[in-house]
Amino acid sequence: MSKRIFILFFAAMSFIMISCGGSGSKDNKNVITINAGPQPKTIDPSLNTALDACYYVMHAFEGLTTKSKEGKIVGGAAESWEEFDNGTRYIFHLRTNAKWSDGKPVTAGDFVYSWQRVVDPAVGSQYSFQHEPVKNAKAITAGEMPVDSLGVKAIDDYTLEVTLEAPTAYFLDLVAFPTFYPVRKDIVDQYGDSWSLKAETYIGNGPFVAAEINQDESIIMVKNTNYWNAGEVVPEQLKFILMQNETASVAGIKEGSIDFSKILPTQDIPTLKEEGLLQIKPMLASYFYCFNTTNEVLKDVRVRKALALAIDRNYIVEQVTKGGETPANAFVPYGVNDAEGSFRENGGGFFDISPENYQKNVEEAKKLMAEAGYPDGKGFPVFEFKADPGFHISIFEAVQQMWKEHLGIDTKIVQEEWAVFLQTRYDKNLTMCRGGWFGDFNDPVNFLALYTSYSPNNYSSYSNAQYDAYIQTALTTGDQKVRMEAMHKAEELLVNSFAVVPMYFYTEPLLVSPKLKDVYYDALSMHKFTYAYKE
Repeated sequence: MSKRIFILFFAAMSFIMISCGGSGSKDNKNVITINAGPQPKTIDPSLNTALDACYYVMHAFEGLTTKSKEGKIVGGAAESWEEFDNGTRYIFHLRTNAKWSDGKPVTAGDFVYSWQRVVDPAVGSQYSFQHEPVKNAKAITAGEMPVDSLGVKAIDDYTLEVTLEAPTAYFLDLVAFPTFYPVRKDIVDQYGDSWSLKAETYIGNGPFVAAEINQDESIIMVKNTNYWNAGEVVPEQLKFILMQNETASVAGIKEGSIDFSKILPTQDIPTLKEEGLLQIKPMLASYFYCFNTTNEVLKDVRVRKALALAIDRNYIVEQVTKGGETPANAFVPYGVNDAEGSFRENGGGFFDISPENYQKNVEEAKKLMAEAGYPDGKGFPVFEFKADPGFHISIFEAVQQMWKEHLGIDTKIVQEEWAVFLQTRYDKNLTMCRGGWFGDFNDPVNFLALYTSYSPNNYSSYSNAQYDAYIQTALTTGDQKVRMEAMHKAEELLVNSFAVVPMYFYTEPLLVSPKLKDVYYDALSMHKFTYAYKE
């Protein structure tokens, strides 16, 4: 890893630019060096689906609302708002001093364009489902209505009206999510899909502005002096290293050339924790496996259940991941709210994962495989399991051995680079793959809506009309008790189908320099460095 510092200068009549410089960035307290992972597929807010890419997007852009350093929803590009018509209509008042990084004002029209772009079927945003609470969004994405019928309207440059399909309890949280961020029509029109590939065209409205975008190497962001709240932004520069190398991440933290890393060797977690270089944070996130329910063999629920029961989740979290994860026998993680209390605690689990009953699960799995026509694995095809590199492979190697030992079946691991793997899942070009979902807002529907029959993130091709009906209830009623009851029933249907196999609920081990302070650690894993500094 090169040890360089980038010397900042301000060009008259323009925003911040950057030049190459001299000695190690580790000596500059105003530069935070971050490894969020390898090159993402895209950093276009409207098109991104990957959590790691949110690191770049959320520092360069801002929605109508945002999160404070205490984690509360506060005004972002909007300074205030009112709610009307029993929660089905909102009026947002934009800040008159909110500007893009090139100095142009942020207007209500920017939000109208951006939201319409997300739901436009010609654009093909995989996160368009997030906009379904907005009037007509679902019908537009399905190609049944024109894009300009979306329930969002610019009353004037600084007043935005949003009409919803139904009361949406989490709407103010939702508009803080990157898919709802504004992007510039003139920039997208001029540069097309390549607008987000170069620093000079990656124009945002957030606290930082891209100064360099070096594909597969780094993304350098500097403080955006045109940001409405620039006075509260602490770092002068965020240097994102695009790197998958776990050993180099540890070395960088130890030598001081990296301050924060999501990438780390899981087998070294106990040692790193003892050395004071590791922090484990809670997360609203689930790790699971997806089985293609259209496959001739896997369409038999007995086979899917057998494969699920033969997995020793306690071994996985204790001997492989070692990050304090919780073995899962449900889909929605702990920490997600119910009408009262915790959704997970109220809902319980759907099959026994206690260590003492694992052998009983194995015996049931063997019985199910025999009933399905594969006694001791005889005649069972060698399926491919697809995943991106890293700890996912180590986890499946353990599962692979469990299936071989207890069920007599063989599997093959296919590794794909992250961007390729994202496309593989989206195209449903798979038999089995690893899945994971990190909450975008604190509501069970964020997890459960993934497996509606029309969801682009339904990698298992699961289809159940009753499930869809339950989720529709959750999306269209303002009665929290009614919608939560529907979602508990939906989760039971989903987990008992074993189209998706819960593995564990994430925690997030992070490599953090002891010198790094005031990072906002978010339970949705969208950590913010806007207020961070180094001692």
